[in-house]
Amino acid sequence: MQFRFTLYYIFFLYHLDNIYIFVMSKYVIGVISLRVLTERLKLVPIDLVNIHTSVFENYINNKKHIKSYLEKLTIDPDLLGWGVWLVISKDTKEAIGDIGFKGKPVEETVEVGYGFLPEARNKGYATESVEALIKWAFSTHKVNQVIAECLIENHQSIKVLEKIGMHRVDNKDEMIYWKLLKDN
Repeated sequence: MQFRFTLYYIFFLYHLDNIYIFVMSKYVIGVISLRVLTERLKLVPIDLVNIHTSVFENYINNKKHIKSYLEKLTIDPDLLGWGVWLVISKDTKEAIGDIGFKGKPVEETVEVGYGFLPEARNKGYATESVEALIKWAFSTHKVNQVIAECLIENHQSIKVLEKIGMHRVDNKDEMIYWKLLKDN
């Protein structure tokens, strides 16, 4: 079993099977295990440590939104969980897409976004992962509303957002805007 470490501000961050241990001197000062599991998928937030594992490295090449998120995460570690999450198939152990929020909650609202590799589309992965990540966000007690947007002609995303119970709130130009309240 391997572990990786990196200097992360004044703490060392050890990574061992999605369990993070912050160490200062010889004392453990906190443990975080952040992942969401569904029947077929494992959702793992991209962070400054796990980007060096093969499953992450193979997926994140040339993904501008991930590189931008990592730059922001370097400046604000509290973004962890409110940015990009990798969607990994439990069967193949391969990344099949990414999902996440476009920043930390503002007025108890986050915006969700997602994208999947062509070979992973039309298999229910988007619906399964979006629903699970929204449930996670609501469980943090920091979010009471999730919003989304998609192009009017993006029929696959429209189906996903309808299946998870989001409601259309507006159409502008070429976009449809959606929301889901925690109570729904």
